[in-house]
Amino acid sequence: MPGTSQNTLLFEKFCELARELKTRSEISFEEVPAPQRLAPHAVAFSVDVSAGFSSGDSQEDDVATGRFVMLHDPAGQGAWEGEFRAVTFVRSAIEDDLQSDPLLTDVAWSWVSESLDSVDATFSSTSGTVTRVTSASYGQLSEKDQSSEIEIRASWTPTRADSLIDHLYGWIKLIETVSGLTPIAEGVSSLKSRR
Repeated sequence: MPGTSQNTLLFEKFCELARELKTRSEISFEEVPAPQRLAPHAVAFSVDVSAGFSSGDSQEDDVATGRFVMLHDPAGQGAWEGEFRAVTFVRSAIEDDLQSDPLLTDVAWSWVSESLDSVDATFSSTSGTVTRVTSASYGQLSEKDQSSEIEIRASWTPTRADSLIDHLYGWIKLIETVSGLTPIAEGVSSLKSRR
């Protein structure tokens, strides 16, 4: 089918563009092994978001982490309602007072579509979960503070094969939102801050 080979070429072009992606200084972006059994073609990327400062040692504190997978099946898959599927994961530390907010999960889920809409990434068939996690330490770990995290797992079907890269840009926007990074105006570079 002529459209299938064209979409596979567009998937390959997406992979090239994604591998060249430049992110702001707080975000470490790299390609990672993709799942092999979900689709004939797959590529995956991970990010770690630092707070932008060191905490005594040479390691920076990570405030968020995530993974983005783009799948392509030239035959299409019924559950996807298309030939492509973006599958994502984001986990970020949150302030303890937000953890008890009853609207937290609804607001966090709205960030997914808002982030995609902000870069004009068209999509359908969204699904996912938002989980909040609170950890308390005891015994020898009792000196550690209580910590809270939010985890967003989402997937969607890109509706335009010629703009797949927009979905990766949208996911990066989601990472920035969840981790509380201040938006940067287009054309402006960010600098790492030090405490």
